[in-house]
Amino acid sequence: MPQITVDYSGTLAESFDRQAFALALHPLVVTTVNARPEACKTRFRKVEDFVIGAETEGHAVLHIEIRLLHGRPDETKIRLANAVLALIAAQVEPADGVTLHSSVEIPDLDVTFRKR
Repeated sequence: MPQITVDYSGTLAESFDRQAFALALHPLVVTTVNARPEACKTRFRKVEDFVIGAETEGHAVLHIEIRLLHGRPDETKIRLANAVLALIAAQVEPADGVTLHSSVEIPDLDVTFRKR
């Protein structure tokens, strides 16, 4: 915990420094939700096929899901989501002429979640 998944479009592949982003994201999560740094686990998934509205060109998508153990107040999750959106704006720059559509979701982990 936290389990972090970052889905990003292939149009960002060259400009998105995933390692640097995760290294900036983890301390942000740790301080906002009072987690341990080693508890943050991030995986990245490149999405090749996506459509924005009626368009297929000139867009990039970046969606971050941060799953937390149950019990964090909504206000904390909202504060984290806003901070992550600010981090995206500061660190992710799409190519010229490409519009970035970024989003964040912070659901609770299912009660069946276990780790070792």
